[in-house]
Amino acid sequence: MSKTTVTTAWLQENLDRIVLLDATVFMRETTEGLSIESGYDAYRSVHLPQAQFANLLEDFSDQSGTLTAAPHNQFVTAVRRLGVDDSSTVVIYDRGAVVGAPFMASDWASRLWWQFRLSGHDDVFVLAGGFDKWHSEGRPTTSDSYEVSPGNFEGKYRPELLATKEDVFEAMSNREVALLNCLSGADFRGESNNYPRPGHIPSSVNIFFGDVSDADSQGLPSQERLTELFGDVLDKEKIIAYCGGGIAATWNAMALFELGRHDVAVYDGSLMEWASDESLPLER
Repeated sequence: MSKTTVTTAWLQENLDRIVLLDATVFMRETTEGLSIESGYDAYRSVHLPQAQFANLLEDFSDQSGTLTAAPHNQFVTAVRRLGVDDSSTVVIYDRGAVVGAPFMASDWASRLWWQFRLSGHDDVFVLAGGFDKWHSEGRPTTSDSYEVSPGNFEGKYRPELLATKEDVFEAMSNREVALLNCLSGADFRGESNNYPRPGHIPSSVNIFFGDVSDADSQGLPSQERLTELFGDVLDKEKIIAYCGGGIAATWNAMALFELGRHDVAVYDGSLMEWASDESLPLER
């Protein structure tokens, strides 16, 4: 069984034993860059039975930054409202990464998966294939609201899973630290206008999160394929994953968790922060 994902069949059999969260956010590529909107209206229209909406853009984001992770106390308050206890098994789903993308990688769900781990909760999984796979298989959906009693989650914050700008700057000259760029090859080469400045952080290696997906299961690839993809970074003392805003990087962090690397740090500010600082280097 996967360490990080569950199948639609498993979920349907275990709905009464878990806390189910819909973490949908819609990201669209436009001529002016990326646009982001909440998936709450889609959730109200239709969702999986017993699912509650986890508002990543508000409840699970630090409102002083752009999509940066909520402080631990804010996270605790948010998940308690959703009925999460320290003993809960949590399953998270979404409706895909980028609207219209030719691949399935539930990186909004993995974003919340990473935040649970950051706050000390490991009994958390992502639904392989998300809402679309569940719906395409004819499994039940609903528009009904689902009421829960508040949970008692406390967790324990793990700062080692969060990398800062300063950590990344030091890592550029440390051969024992792998900087993992999780964006597309075009973004890596500086051929897009999605971020304040084009390019990648020096010494980075590029593994596009969209390539870390299995077409059949719509979850993570096999262990063999993951080892092939990440083989060049697995033996590093530390791995720091980044992307544009700390979303796609969590999908690759989840993949590396499958390979036993439970210590991968995510640079939460990613290129939105790094590229906004003209004093910091970028390569193309």
